[in-house]
Amino acid sequence: MKTLPTILALCLGLMSVRISSATGTTPLKYDSMFNFGDSLSDTGNFLLSGALSFPVIAKLPYGQTFFRHATGRCSDGRLVIDFIAEASGLPYLPPYLALGKRRYFQHGVNFAVAGATALDSKFFYDQKIGSILWTNHSLSVQLGWFKKYKSSLCTDSQECKDYFKKSLFLVGEIGGNDYNYAAFIGQSIKQLRTLVPLVVEAIMNATSILIEEGAVELMVPGNLPIGCSAVYLTLFGSGNIAEYDPRNGCLKAYNAFSKYHNNQLKRGLETLRHKYPHARIIYADYYGVAKRIIHRPLYYGFDEGTLLKTCCGGGGPYNFNYSARCGHIGSTVCQNPARIANWDGIHLTEAAYRHIANGLITGPFSSPPLSRTSPLL
Repeated sequence: MKTLPTILALCLGLMSVRISSATGTTPLKYDSMFNFGDSLSDTGNFLLSGALSFPVIAKLPYGQTFFRHATGRCSDGRLVIDFIAEASGLPYLPPYLALGKRRYFQHGVNFAVAGATALDSKFFYDQKIGSILWTNHSLSVQLGWFKKYKSSLCTDSQECKDYFKKSLFLVGEIGGNDYNYAAFIGQSIKQLRTLVPLVVEAIMNATSILIEEGAVELMVPGNLPIGCSAVYLTLFGSGNIAEYDPRNGCLKAYNAFSKYHNNQLKRGLETLRHKYPHARIIYADYYGVAKRIIHRPLYYGFDEGTLLKTCCGGGGPYNFNYSARCGHIGSTVCQNPARIANWDGIHLTEAAYRHIANGLITGPFSSPPLSRTSPLL
């Protein structure tokens, strides 16, 4: 097994990688990117934070498909953020905690941390569920990192303005863990719905702060259809067939909850657009693009009948076994992750993330459109 310093050195080595579009079309027009979020976009901060002594994401099979080694990404390969960087002709974003004394990286930084929440950790400790948090590096902590880092980017307001007008800020996906932690300790969907206004407000506040700091183009993703994830299907499965969507086998109530969150988020973003007319605030429809895979898997290159099962897991109806999770003793990896959308029960495969990124870049799942040039990945 590679040591953590080796993994981090390899991860930092990826900062110089540039991948152009296979079609040779004009890439996205960004000179830099700044990302905030959780495990859907963390490129190494969780490992560097020392949150766990020996996390499984620090070793294979995580990272096996593209990087050939673990990088701290919760997948077999690249994430949505990586594909957007490629389409922009940019290096992969280094994790903030990997910069060390090198406080400046021209093309942007990734502040996302696996397990992070939109709400501060104090909220969960006050609710007596703080003990299950993966990390205390919530969205507000990540914003604090950005403010510290900003001083190395520009020295005055005009310089910052010139720099950020060519930058893309991604605020999330974030908020999913706020609901996961509560759901996994047994809170009902009705109780989860009471969190939505708080979570959306935290995302709106973070977006406002970034605009006040100089951001002019921001993408804010919604949540994925959690009723189709192997962990939810395993933990909250039912003998009542009426609770499942007959089109895809997903849990209807949990997907309805994801849509409820996303609708509230879109309303909040519309409010921000009126408040900051000079900013371009993009909603990324993760739910819509993921459902496209679920409804037409063969068309998009995925195997029929295995869509809800994990590629890496330890058995059971959805190949998700909490006692034999991906990377743990008793788990196995599917032969062809490129044909499977679900990686480990919570996170997706590189193939699924590529499809989501394509849906955002080429449309129609970013509103307003992320790109006017429509590069293909």
